[in-house]
Amino acid sequence: MATDTVSTIFAALADPTRRAILTRLAAGDATVNELAEPFPMSLQAVSKHLGVLEKAGLIVRTRDAQWRRCRLDPAPLKSVAEWVEQYRRHWEQRYDTLDTYLRDLKEQS
Repeated sequence: MATDTVSTIFAALADPTRRAILTRLAAGDATVNELAEPFPMSLQAVSKHLGVLEKAGLIVRTRDAQWRRCRLDPAPLKSVAEWVEQYRRHWEQRYDTLDTYLRDLKEQS
């Protein structure tokens, strides 16, 4: 069974290390070594996290001579934002209905 894009992105975002990597990349491109520096884990473990982010389409890895650079690709987050937006609209409508109900109750008393 194929996993949909939103599920893949949410799975990638579920890990705090991967979110921290994305936060770092939002400030600009970085090498794998630069990304690994603040984490108490092996370079191999960080590379696995990068692989998950790359599979989700959230980063792009390039090779320039011996350097492997990573950059953020925020475009896939648009599908997540659209998915969340439909639920935000739903809850706004529910709150508006509740507000109307409470206002009616107040007017009746």
